[in-house]
Formats: sequence, C-alpha cells, structure tokens
Amino acid sequence: MPPPPRTSHQQVTARLMAALDDMSSDGYVAVHGVEVRVSNSRTFVPDGVVLRVTGDDDGHRHWFAPSEVVIAVEVVGKGTETIDRVLKPALYAQAGIPFYWRIETEGALEVVTYRIDAVNEVYTETGRWTEFVDTGEPFPINLPISRITPRVR
Repeated sequence: MPPPPRTSHQQVTARLMAALDDMSSDGYVAVHGVEVRVSNSRTFVPDGVVLRVTGDDDGHRHWFAPSEVVIAVEVVGKGTETIDRVLKPALYAQAGIPFYWRIETEGALEVVTYRIDAVNEVYTETGRWTEFVDTGEPFPINLPISRITPRVR
C-alpha cells in the first residue's frame, strides 16, 4: 500500500477540484475523496472526480458508478506512478469514464488530459498543459496552472 499523499499532492488536488467546481456548469460538481465502483469487485478512490448531478442527488453519497463520473483525476505521487499512469486509466476507460486527467508533479506541474475512445476502451491524449488548461470538454475550462500549484513543494 502506498504511503499517504504528501501535502503538496493534497494541495494540488484540493485546488484543482475547487477550480473545476467553480468553472463547472449546472449539472456538474467536482469533488475528491469519493469511491468509483468500476466493477462489482473493484473500487477506486480517484484523487478527484467531476460528476454529473441530477435533481434527486441529496449530496450524501460517498460512492458513484462510472456512468456518473465525467472526469477522473489522478495526481501522480511517489509510489503511485505505474498505478496512475497505466492501471487506473486502463480501468477507468474500460468502465466508460469519458475523460481522464493526470497531474504530473515532478518538476513543474503538467496536466495531461485524455478523452475516451469508446470503441477501443482506451484514452487518447488531448493535451499537455504547463501554463493553462484550455479545453471545452466537458464544459469550458480555462485554468491557469498557477491556480493549482501548491504553496508547499
């Protein structure tokens, strides 16, 4: 089992999810620390997720089906490199999660964005962002990387 995330990892996650929640349109919410049940026997807790919300969601749930997740986010940390770069994206794509974001933290922050190729159940890279994340999917996102850079590195 990997060690708990470092302070800088937690800051990146918290700042990113707050920024995405601020930018999201109605029908979406960005959160962290919730489970995604990708199958009957496998559950993950991504660093963050953007969820589709419906009027009947009371805000008290702690787990979600892949069909409710729009973006799964992983912040690569010491000891989780292979899991975050290989295993989790493969399983998230097989589960049908439309977008995957990987945040690289060694050196300057880099956000790598992916969109699912639903036919082949794999992700295709859509961008590597070091200054701004500027994408219109799943809603307009114009995010300065400085906004998610941790105070403590």
